[in-house]
Amino acid sequence: MSSKLPEFEPGSAPTPSTHQGILFVVSSPSGGGKGTLIRRLLDVVPDLSYSVSYTTRGPRNGEVNGREYFFVDRTTFQEMIDAGEFLEWACVHGNHYGTAKRQIMQETGAGLDLVLEVDVQGAASVRGLKLDSVSIFILPPSYEILRQRLIARGTDTPEELEVRLRNAPQELRQYSSFDYVIINDDAEQAAQLLASIVQAERNRCKRQESLIQEVIKEFKAS
Repeated sequence: MSSKLPEFEPGSAPTPSTHQGILFVVSSPSGGGKGTLIRRLLDVVPDLSYSVSYTTRGPRNGEVNGREYFFVDRTTFQEMIDAGEFLEWACVHGNHYGTAKRQIMQETGAGLDLVLEVDVQGAASVRGLKLDSVSIFILPPSYEILRQRLIARGTDTPEELEVRLRNAPQELRQYSSFDYVIINDDAEQAAQLLASIVQAERNRCKRQESLIQEVIKEFKAS
């Protein structure tokens, strides 16, 4: 696991910035490979953070609390819902997942770019908010490959595997709601595409306006 998936300290506040950070929302059906691609992305693209979500599911082998997820019980999760602490939350395959509002607002408000790994429900919720966000859907190349990946992962019971595969076609129908789609038939190429999207979005004219104006001002002064 990449060391760039840090535990978020709720009491810490990033240094203020004059521009809004970009929220890169990455989604796919369960087993689509988004986690693998995001880890590779964080290794090659500088100045990019990871939004650690909360979940009621138990940690999988090798997962660390505060790195992949904050693992909490259902009572704690419900208390956070009631307190309005989530930017978005959803129940997926019988477990609850939520994105902490404070981290997103603090870090993007400080001009930091963030990657948010969510299911299609979470991505739809984020699109409805007034944030500078870019949504990317990771599409498995076939149903059979998705099934093989889920089996190879070895983290699901037969019943859980059946639910994930049954829900996958419905999740795939949401692809057209995203800004970008990456077909994940080769992890290395897909990771390169993901990195290219991040760099291209950072270089959009609207996001560089203040820097552009500084250059223009220098030309005028000369």
